[in-house]
Amino acid sequence: MTAPLDERACVPCKGGVPPLAEDTISGLLQQVHEGWAVVDGHHLQRRFAFSNFADALAFTNRVGAVAEAEGHHPDIFLTWGKVRIEIWTHAIDGLTESDFILAAKIDRLA
Repeated sequence: MTAPLDERACVPCKGGVPPLAEDTISGLLQQVHEGWAVVDGHHLQRRFAFSNFADALAFTNRVGAVAEAEGHHPDIFLTWGKVRIEIWTHAIDGLTESDFILAAKIDRLA
């Protein structure tokens, strides 16, 4: 049996591999929080709501720590009480399994 996504490690991508196929994306999307969406078949996106700026910032910092530990960095958009996260593998300009692994790890922080 394969370990849950949030227990796996992101694998660095140096390019040269194709982005995930749509059927693979669908299967992986079922393994992360329902708040994640695939946008244009290109990236994952999820919005998080908080009661104030300080909580949103603290969450952003926790996400940053996980991203740094995994060596896989999302785009993070922070505003008062809101955080939007977008994840894709920049080296191939598309989705890899590591994007879903990072999403699952971020789910543990929310």
